Amino acid sequence: MDSTLSTYIAPPVITDPTAGVKNGDKIKKAAQDFEAMFVTEMLRPIFDREEIDSTFSGGSSEKIYRSMMLDEYGKSIAKAGGIGIAKNVQAEMIKLQELQSKNSMETKNVASR
Repeated sequence: MDSTLSTYIAPPVITDPTAGVKNGDKIKKAAQDFEAMFVTEMLRPIFDREEIDSTFSGGSSEKIYRSMMLDEYGKSIAKAGGIGIAKNVQAEMIKLQELQSKNSMETKNVASR
């Protein structure tokens, strides 16, 4: 019974997947930037549907300001933890880095023979 119970226990949660990884800070920033861009693009259609009141606003400056505001919303949401995309992107980038490192080591070993 213990063996079946152990299959239902969740694996440990990794709080910082970039800890101890080469270029960990760069990977973390790239993943967070990607999530910010994604969130911004998800918010854009919501604000595009919003009608602009011509009494107090409007014109091309309103469009520019709204775009900049959405960019900042996306950055703020991603920085606050986002919707979970950044951690998955980090994990995939780390896997690719490890695979690339492994392949370059194998290439060096073959070349030295």
